[in-house]
Amino acid sequence: MEPSFQEWLWSQKGHRCVDKLQKNGFDAHWVPDLEAARTLILPLIADCASFGFGGSETVRRLGLVEQLKAEGKTVFDHWQQDLAAEQSLAIRRSQLHCDCFFCSANAISLSGEIVNVDGVGNRTSAMGFGPGKVVIVAGMNKVTADLDSALRRVREEAGPMRAKSLNMPTPCAETGICTDCHVPQRICRITTILHRQPMLTPTTVVLINQALGY
Repeated sequence: MEPSFQEWLWSQKGHRCVDKLQKNGFDAHWVPDLEAARTLILPLIADCASFGFGGSETVRRLGLVEQLKAEGKTVFDHWQQDLAAEQSLAIRRSQLHCDCFFCSANAISLSGEIVNVDGVGNRTSAMGFGPGKVVIVAGMNKVTADLDSALRRVREEAGPMRAKSLNMPTPCAETGICTDCHVPQRICRITTILHRQPMLTPTTVVLINQALGY
């Protein structure tokens, strides 16, 4: 079997990124795949009783929502089917004070900064303060050279792909190009940058050596 040079390159960058994230106060880890991520994460959350989940395709692939529900844990998941608008809002608010909040990132720089852009703000709010701890899980396709390229990735890649995946009638979902639009369905409304681990929120970052999410 031929070696994957993409995997090799990502592993080199991943370890450098983890080193910078750790210097910035985050509990950061690199793992080769999703199963290794599960193995790493489960002991870290064993003492938690309630969990919030942001709208992340990457986190869903870990299978934790189903496992935690089966274990009788309290799970605040606004991606449940057939939720009324007021139910979804109540769940998003509950995510702000759960024991552990799971989400991904739109971009992570090799200089150790984590960039996220939201439409509603439940994810960007919960990442900074409220939950007992935060776990950020991201594929190596999200890692960029520096903060400027991380912000550019959100605008040029993550934003258009996410809008398309949600079937949003936005210009970027049609053309793939951000026009800094003013349409009501715009999903890029709130930008947060975690330059360092928030003072009162222990934050674990798990980089997975795969292409995951948008």
